[in-house]
Amino acid sequence: MNEVVVDLSRLQFAITALYHFLFVPLTLGLSVILVIMEAVYVMTGRVIWRDMVKFWGVLFGINFAMGVATGITMEFQFGTNWAYFSHYVGDIFGVPLAIEGLMAFFLEATFVGLFFFGWERLSKLQHLLVTTMVAIGSNFSALWILIANGWMQNPVGAKFNPTTMRMEVTDFYAVIFNEVAQAKFVHTVSAGYVTGAMFVLAISAWYLLRGRHRAFAVRSMTVAASFGLASALSVVVLGDESGYAATEHQKMKLAAIEAEWETQPPPAGFNVLAWPDMEKRENAFELKVPWVLGLIATRSLSREVLGINDLVARAKVRVRHGLRAYRALQRLRRDPADKAAIRELRVFDHTLGYALLLKRYRTDIENATPAEIEKAAWDTVPDVLTLFWSFRIMVGLGFYFIVLFGIAFILSARRAFERHRWFLWLAFVSLPLPWVAAELGWIVAEYGRQPWIIEGVLPTFLGVSEVSVGQVAFSLVGFIVFYTVLAVADVYLMVKYARLGPDAYLGVDTNARARERVPVLASAIET
Repeated sequence: MNEVVVDLSRLQFAITALYHFLFVPLTLGLSVILVIMEAVYVMTGRVIWRDMVKFWGVLFGINFAMGVATGITMEFQFGTNWAYFSHYVGDIFGVPLAIEGLMAFFLEATFVGLFFFGWERLSKLQHLLVTTMVAIGSNFSALWILIANGWMQNPVGAKFNPTTMRMEVTDFYAVIFNEVAQAKFVHTVSAGYVTGAMFVLAISAWYLLRGRHRAFAVRSMTVAASFGLASALSVVVLGDESGYAATEHQKMKLAAIEAEWETQPPPAGFNVLAWPDMEKRENAFELKVPWVLGLIATRSLSREVLGINDLVARAKVRVRHGLRAYRALQRLRRDPADKAAIRELRVFDHTLGYALLLKRYRTDIENATPAEIEKAAWDTVPDVLTLFWSFRIMVGLGFYFIVLFGIAFILSARRAFERHRWFLWLAFVSLPLPWVAAELGWIVAEYGRQPWIIEGVLPTFLGVSEVSVGQVAFSLVGFIVFYTVLAVADVYLMVKYARLGPDAYLGVDTNARARERVPVLASAIET
């Protein structure tokens, strides 16, 4: 296998995935915020809330269009760069993606059109329903994609078929309700809600700093503060649940994230700071808090959190067992009626993927040496340094968002945003941070799964297509150029409409809208 083709294919998918994920969180967050704002408009009848929905809806539409453009190219790569992966697990992996397109994307895309062009054709309640369906479609889209991704992390409900030489579905219910997929979904969606809230909070803070659109900005910040605080708290709680799922199903990822080389007596201590050394297979230094890791990871005082060295030892055993499955499979290919081979394969087929790790070192893996088995076992360890610091920066940002939105909530309750310009500046400069946290989260999730494209089933280097280095390099350069153009266009449009503000876009004075006479009940809801 050409390592350069593998590396370029991985780089291309990583770039497109990380770029696409710039748009996904904001789409998720803004869609729900639009529902909240329009619900207030329906209850109060105050036109300023409709203006808010329309304005933030324009920025949502720009982001949605960019997300669609970047998401489509990602799916094409499964056929161009990852053909064997698609062949090997396509019966399982392709189903959630197909449902996402038919059920979620078409739903979302249809109602997006009605959202923009239905204001004068639909009643208030009908248009609120449309906006709600846009939000539901966005979340459904994330659900099915994360079901597919969660299966890559924890491949349940499927089994290897030696006749077809492919993975096939045995329990679709298990695929859908995969514990890892559900934990990833709620955590990822909550992170998207934080992103949307930060987007609204930061731009509204900028308006107040400039003394523009005061009524519009204060109301927008009020919604963002409440929604953002609830979302930030959810991210931490649901992130803990996602980590617990990793404890159960991805022990090596957890050990790498925590830079835990040796298994500690339970409950394990937590490395607050450390500098992992992959060559020496130890930490150059570490600052450890007793018990914390064991309590968080296992939710008990008696269960172990296995260290990297012990997990590598287990991997060596699995490689050897996988070789038995591989030899049995070769015998079955020569004689499909070999009952002894069938029995052998049934016992050890769950370890077949570990034997395939040896194909990085030789084609006749039946003759692998102990040294090669040792190398294959250590290949199951992802880059500890990258995971350790990516995770901690992400978590640190998560707690920062709780503090920031907590302050925003208090200032909102006191109607004191404009009296604390330091906070307005803090909110404005914090704008990019949710994207930083989200991208780090994807690095932890995807990089932490290496060397597997399907955890324990298919090594990443075996999933690539039979293409040349030149072909992958050419497409990689093409994607970089294309995405750079899209990035420039997106930033230009977002900045343009944000700087113009609601008055310029809507052709109204939003401060005047705020002074409209309304019934007493509407005023109570407004405040």
